Amino acid sequence: MPRQQEIKPSQRTQEEAMAIAKATQRPGQKKAETQLIAQGIEKGIALYKKQQKAKARAVDKAKKQEAKARARVKEDEPETLVETMVETKPSLLPWVLLIASWVGFLSFYFLM
Repeated sequence: MPRQQEIKPSQRTQEEAMAIAKATQRPGQKKAETQLIAQGIEKGIALYKKQQKAKARAVDKAKKQEAKARARVKEDEPETLVETMVETKPSLLPWVLLIASWVGFLSFYFLM
């Protein structure tokens, strides 16, 4: 089983963790205990940052894939547009029906 990579918190993270540990320090708590609490907080902060970076990478990767897909669709779009324009022909049926209905209406009107 591969060993997990050792998480090394930054100096700023260490300072923040120590400040949090001191703020939550209980009366009678030893300095060593406070340092252990600070180390736990450091690991938690470092793990959180690592998870956030992984999420950001995943979101960025998804955005890139979506952009590539959109680019492919835009590339293919002009060809399909031209094909559909060539294939469609105007239908004469609506015009024939319109003319026939007017002829029928006018003949009914004038013959009555």
